[in-house]
Amino acid sequence: MNRQKKSKGFILCLVLLLAIPFAAFSQNAQEIDHLLSLNEVNYGQAAWLLLNTADVPGITEPSQAFDYVRERNWLPANAGRDDNARLDNVSLLIMKVWQLNGGIMYWLTQSPRYAYRELIYLDIIQGRVNPHMIVSGQMLLFLANRLLEVYGGEE
Repeated sequence: MNRQKKSKGFILCLVLLLAIPFAAFSQNAQEIDHLLSLNEVNYGQAAWLLLNTADVPGITEPSQAFDYVRERNWLPANAGRDDNARLDNVSLLIMKVWQLNGGIMYWLTQSPRYAYRELIYLDIIQGRVNPHMIVSGQMLLFLANRLLEVYGGEE
């Protein structure tokens, strides 16, 4: 009888240990579904998704992600966590998070304008866009997908 209880306890522990990664995946899937439904994302959400796609460890919430990028000055000083994310500033964030070098003008200025132009040149940003447009959840996920397609396999 005692051996049967130990066996059941072992199986329960094994099932719980195997369920933890699926629970984490489920939470990320819910966050991605939420992003897809948004017409406007904020800088915290943009930072969270981009840091997760670049496999930066320890980032679990948009507030942590924003603090992480703020500490490194990867966004303009006037960008707040809950402000709507503009495409040029998200472009700068992409360049910094993914450590993309860019061309001479980006290298000299490290500005959102040239980050935006560089991502158009690299074919990450596609379609009819302008640098001052507000980024939707769908567009942010498209950009993250393009980054993973182009740079995800490089080590």
